Amino acid sequence: MTETLDEKDVLALGPVAAVAAVRRALADGLDPDAGVPRSVVPLTRGQALLMPCEYGGWFGVKVATVAPGNAARGLRRINATYLLHDSATLRPVALLDGVALTTLRTPAVSVAACLERLRALADGGTGLRLVVFGAGPQAEAHVTAVRAHAPVADVTVVTRRGGPAPGWADRHMTAGGTGLSDGTRTSRGAGTAGGTGTGAETAGGSGTDTAALVRRADVVVTATSAREPVVDGRLVRDGAVVLAVGSHEPAARELDSALMGRATVLVESRETALREAGDVVLAIREGALAPDSLVTLAESAGEGAAALPADRPLVVKTCGMGWQDLVVAVAAYRRGRG
Repeated sequence: MTETLDEKDVLALGPVAAVAAVRRALADGLDPDAGVPRSVVPLTRGQALLMPCEYGGWFGVKVATVAPGNAARGLRRINATYLLHDSATLRPVALLDGVALTTLRTPAVSVAACLERLRALADGGTGLRLVVFGAGPQAEAHVTAVRAHAPVADVTVVTRRGGPAPGWADRHMTAGGTGLSDGTRTSRGAGTAGGTGTGAETAGGSGTDTAALVRRADVVVTATSAREPVVDGRLVRDGAVVLAVGSHEPAARELDSALMGRATVLVESRETALREAGDVVLAIREGALAPDSLVTLAESAGEGAAALPADRPLVVKTCGMGWQDLVVAVAAYRRGRG
């Protein structure tokens, strides 16, 4: 019988187990470049993405749709369903909520790629300082995943329009602005790795601008639908981590060449990055980044992997791949079966 895992069932796996599933697969020798590229199907009102993968005795496929016009209708821009099969018999064993799966696995890959750097940045301090561009599900999920693995002292969310701070952030600023939103927010103390922080502070009247916050940030997250850079790469300090997840098209990017040219750029797959990651493709086209300088997840995982330079920014640029959905879906399925 095919089991159904709804949003609650999938998210119950949690970020710690999701990160562990990604790291375990890479340590066991999974090669992202050996996977089948996703298919992008143009549709009248958007596009469909088909993302298959077979690995470790399992086969799965995600069907996702992207409808840009849905926001004006008050509907989700992205919808998805995931079908998991047993490779031995090719029987479908589970149907999973694909949106919840994407929400869980995307930050799991980001954190799995830079876990040692995150912990090194947090070591001996009061907690990591995060600046997050975007306020959607992936922005929140990345903060949750980072918090589950390292202490977080402070979270600033930056959007084009500003507004009240969401419950998972300390303040909400307008991109390029010099002040905080008018609403009040609580100032979160340095929470534990799995906590959310507590405290109280009024957000308005700080006078601290976005640029200053980016300069001091330990972690910058870009989870937007922007097609042009949202971060001035000159502001990102050496040693900081940048998690870029918003773009999967070669003509769209969230990061500029100034940052890509001076950072260590870690990608899930060299082939995927050169085909789909506009942050990478455009930086190479502008002469700021060399293709052979890209570091892959497989190269940075496991025993004997070379340490990444600590004296420059670390950019983790992901587009999303079928193997990531598969290993997290299997972990969620196994958890549900006890």
